[in-house]
Amino acid sequence: MSDLKLAGGWQWGLWGLVLCVLCTWCLGAPSPSPSPAASPGSKLRFRLAGFPRKHYEGRVEIQRAGEWGTICDDDFTLQAAHVLCRELGFTEATGWAHSAKYGPGTGRIWLDNLNCRGTERSVSECSSRGWGNSDCTHDEDAGVVCKDQRLPGFSDSNIIEVEEQHLQVEEVRLKSAVGGGRRPLPVTEGLVEVRLPGGWAQVCDQGWSAHNSRVICGMLGFPSERRVNAAFYRLLAQRQRHSFGLHGVACMGTEAHLSLCPLEFYHGNDTARCPGGAPAVVSCVPGSLYATANGQRKKQSSAQPRGEPRLRLKGGARPGEGRVEVLKGGEWGTVCDHKWDLQSASVLCRELGFGSAREALSGARMGQGMGPIHLSEVRCSGREASLWNCPHKNITAEDCSHAQDAAVRCNLPYTGVEATETWYWDSGNVTELVLSGVRCTGSELSLGECAHHGTHIACKRTGTRFAAGVICSETASDLILHSALVQETAYIEDRPLHMLYCAAEENCLSRSARSANWPYGHRRLLRFSSQIHNLGRADFRPKAGRHSWVWHECHGHYHSMDIFTHYDILTPNGTKVAEGHKASFCLEDTECQEDVSKRYECANFGEQGITVGCWDLYRHDIDCQWIDITDVKPGNYILQVVINPNFEVAESDFTNNAMKCNCKYDGHRIWVHNCHIGDAFSEEANRRFERYPGQANNQIV
Repeated sequence: MSDLKLAGGWQWGLWGLVLCVLCTWCLGAPSPSPSPAASPGSKLRFRLAGFPRKHYEGRVEIQRAGEWGTICDDDFTLQAAHVLCRELGFTEATGWAHSAKYGPGTGRIWLDNLNCRGTERSVSECSSRGWGNSDCTHDEDAGVVCKDQRLPGFSDSNIIEVEEQHLQVEEVRLKSAVGGGRRPLPVTEGLVEVRLPGGWAQVCDQGWSAHNSRVICGMLGFPSERRVNAAFYRLLAQRQRHSFGLHGVACMGTEAHLSLCPLEFYHGNDTARCPGGAPAVVSCVPGSLYATANGQRKKQSSAQPRGEPRLRLKGGARPGEGRVEVLKGGEWGTVCDHKWDLQSASVLCRELGFGSAREALSGARMGQGMGPIHLSEVRCSGREASLWNCPHKNITAEDCSHAQDAAVRCNLPYTGVEATETWYWDSGNVTELVLSGVRCTGSELSLGECAHHGTHIACKRTGTRFAAGVICSETASDLILHSALVQETAYIEDRPLHMLYCAAEENCLSRSARSANWPYGHRRLLRFSSQIHNLGRADFRPKAGRHSWVWHECHGHYHSMDIFTHYDILTPNGTKVAEGHKASFCLEDTECQEDVSKRYECANFGEQGITVGCWDLYRHDIDCQWIDITDVKPGNYILQVVINPNFEVAESDFTNNAMKCNCKYDGHRIWVHNCHIGDAFSEEANRRFERYPGQANNQIV
């Protein structure tokens, strides 16, 4: 028997070997998971390259087997940037760049589809397609931005500092050449000065072109340039002394930064600088947001395209940054980040009245949008007047997701008002309050542009206890209601009064319920579900801490916000005929996107909130998730839901907090249709919605 067992074991071992070979032959060799380690004789070396950049940022280059190469940005993440920054001797990464932000490299592309957890000791421990296996071009070279803090005791034997063949232009400004005293900001015309390692210097105007001026204006936050009185400035130059540091500038006009243009620097031993020339002078045209003088505003407005804008930025912390959204077919949608780069982003920024792009952002860095994704693979040359003039690909559902929404940060003019810092102060030394009744829309550049009380200050003599203050933040939440779910779940219920005592205590019924014959009779309720997504860049948290939440004995839960949503039934002319409200009795993460973990749960007096990438679901069958329409007459109406109606919690965008639907009520049934977020459609489409005459029958199409 033992011989039989041995023989059987030998035979099965042989068959197992044959099967293994067959499987390998049929299926092919498995793709490598971790990147194969470098051979013992080929130690990896790293460096940061490209320009413009600071010493802690740049294009990542790796030397393997004596050959320098780059990393493709496909699937690149902040976790990979952390690993690479530690390889470079820094403590961690603060960001990363795609699409060759620091310029395209040369040679091999060593790594593609790099996937790191962030905890690896070396990039060779991360998974990838394998060393030298890539389908990318150098237009997709990845870069990193490291925290400017070195690892303690780090040995830099594997770090190579790039020996730049030229100096770098770190900053550009316009210096006004005429007039004394304080000039209005922003400065739109003056001598071009560049900041070099040795200080500020002027640029020789020999060979200077309108293309050069366009690049300068873009860097300074202006969409376009205009001609200057060259004779006047040359006459002025003869009376002044100059310090030239740069000459031979030859931009094409499509560059996002002067350092990307061919140029030459003067060196210390150059005795004759700019012979027969003068300092370069540039005059820029400000966008409508920054055109303060009447003449400028009139000229700028006449240059703007007529009709409604077809581009906008959403979710940013300041003007000139945000998620890119485009208007197509009367509906706003996003742009996929495939091939998104500084060239295309600069065309967008200039079209919106800003300068060239400072950053082209991918991976929904400014939050995810909702609705359609209209464009993908936008490829601008930089000369186009509109993003719509650039070659692009119409999107399909399989091509992209909102996790890949493109975003941008544009160059802005310097106005003397800096945002990014919060100040706390003792108001005991404040002698006067100068403003009251301030009401801003959020798009103003200063409080002086907001509506406010006139000469009468409401709290002028009440002391400083009513002095306003702020806490500033780079990020905020952004709540959006899933409008399609409202439309799908709306229905009418006649609910007996004896089941509504708790709801009555929370004021969830109309006023006429107070005079009803309790507990007999019923109330007619329009029920629907609310699914509220946080698509911003920070968690949505109640304004009040747990210590001040109110316990509701009847329902057995805490209220973290008294009013979280308003529900209204409006006539087509906007008259309110029924209303409801919802307190946030359980603000939590009901569900989240695939790669996001839940953080907030109401059970056991837990923390309440909505995590970025998650949503809170109020089902149609819970108390107060309704509007009491008992007193509403048959007719055509508008159903309106507004989230965070009192602006108690900061959001990056309040224009998308309202949802509206058309509805027809015949006294017994209700039809809800055409539900949409308030800013999802064009102005013309919204006007058609507001003029909605109602349905002649119940055939909703």
